[in-house]
Amino acid sequence: MKPAVGGEASTSSNEKKRKNKTKKIPRLEDYLNQRDYLGALTLLEFQRNGGVSVEHADLWIGFCAFHLGDHKRAMEEYRALTLRPECPVEVWVYLGCSLFFLGLYKEAEEAALKGLPSHTIHTVLKEVSHTELKNLMDISSSSFQFAKELIQHNLVVFRGGEGALQVLPPLIDVISEARLNLVIYYLRQDDIQEAYKLIKDLEPTTPQEYILKGVVNAALGQDIGSRDHLKIAQQFFQLVGGSASECDTMPGRQCMASCFFLLKQFEDVLIYLNSLKSYFYNDDTFNFNYAQAKAALGNYREAEEVFLLIQNEKIKNDYVYLSWLARCYIMNQKARQAWELYLRLETSSDPFSLLQLIANDCYKMGQFYYATKAFDALERLDQNPEYWEGKRGACVGIFQLILAGQESRETLKEVLPMLRSTGNPQVEYMIRIMKKWAKDNRVAL
Repeated sequence: MKPAVGGEASTSSNEKKRKNKTKKIPRLEDYLNQRDYLGALTLLEFQRNGGVSVEHADLWIGFCAFHLGDHKRAMEEYRALTLRPECPVEVWVYLGCSLFFLGLYKEAEEAALKGLPSHTIHTVLKEVSHTELKNLMDISSSSFQFAKELIQHNLVVFRGGEGALQVLPPLIDVISEARLNLVIYYLRQDDIQEAYKLIKDLEPTTPQEYILKGVVNAALGQDIGSRDHLKIAQQFFQLVGGSASECDTMPGRQCMASCFFLLKQFEDVLIYLNSLKSYFYNDDTFNFNYAQAKAALGNYREAEEVFLLIQNEKIKNDYVYLSWLARCYIMNQKARQAWELYLRLETSSDPFSLLQLIANDCYKMGQFYYATKAFDALERLDQNPEYWEGKRGACVGIFQLILAGQESRETLKEVLPMLRSTGNPQVEYMIRIMKKWAKDNRVAL
């Protein structure tokens, strides 16, 4: 019943279709040569789903996903391959690259070490220098842009923050560590407000982020006298130090020490710092905290020794350092050294507060000569009656020590001018008594 011509035409049409279809079948090599990774990935997935066997299809899928920036997909493909007994060793390196771009650096290192001999990794690390990183910056390929930004970031870190304000701000939303390192830079510059602005809205998810946010809140809380910020800092430190993953690490122990420091539980502070001191013997910041904790518990002799180990000039000019060291000197019967500390005090510090500390602590410890000098200096700065009362009591204390033979008689020569500098009418009565004793005991005034 079929027309003869129609049948021939149909046959001819089908052959053309088959030929056209054959011509249009794409090849994986063509896509890869053209760097059309999306096309290559689409073809590979189509063949996989259709049951078509392609040599190394899984490796190519991982390769294409990686170059498309889908590092999670690449990681999944390579990880599945590593579970196979016949997995090529280089797949571990590919997996490490995918993990690296996902920010999983520890896992990336572990994977890479399985793909390359450990001595090779270590040799490479030893030979890498900063001039080498700079040379990498000259590569202009657009596909290398992420690495260029990463190298810029790392150069700032390796150089101790040099160029931080030029390099890090544009990278804050590109490299997660850039924000943290910029916060660290601001802290080192004592720009606590800028550090806080940068980190206040960050929701911490890693121990490093919790620690840094805790440090910033502690610094701000101490700077502006905010208990709320100190409470936040204490909670963050406790979260890290009390976590199962960090409790036995050095950062974890430092966090617990900081937590107890803010709570003023100094016995607990020393438990943690004692476990760390062998690692931080020459660390000025560690010794600053360690000495304060010892002094707070009344262990002034050891505290003095640790305070004097500190070399950092910034810490040594800090009022907290000066006041604690002065107190240690006084409690260790070294009032003269505390007074010399005040005389060397820079104008940027707080001499008035240090004078008050020396005056009151010397009085309490019976070191009346330097208590008198400190109260006399305070009285010259402020006509508060309390300073006269302190000076009067200290002068009487000196006189008693002279009478008991525990203080040189010559000291009376210095006491009288300090008494005369006060306009209080009680002065004349005290001076008459002292002069009479001096005359009776042949002490030249």
